[in-house]
Amino acid sequence: MARLEIKSEVNGIIWKIEAAPGSRVSEGDTLVIIESMKMEIAVSSPVSGTVGEILVTEEQPVAQGQAVAVVET
Repeated sequence: MARLEIKSEVNGIIWKIEAAPGSRVSEGDTLVIIESMKMEIAVSSPVSGTVGEILVTEEQPVAQGQAVAVVET
């Protein structure tokens, strides 16, 4: 089983967590939503699989390139 870290593409704050560990996701499903410069930016899964971990909490600041979730394929 491969583990893929999903990373933030922007600096911002975690606005909402959309997926939970253990849930199945399809390619393109939203994992978390980041608020950056008053815009909501969805972080989506690039692959289908199972959410292994959510590495952030709501209202937590994140940096560009920071891992926010792990999807197992």
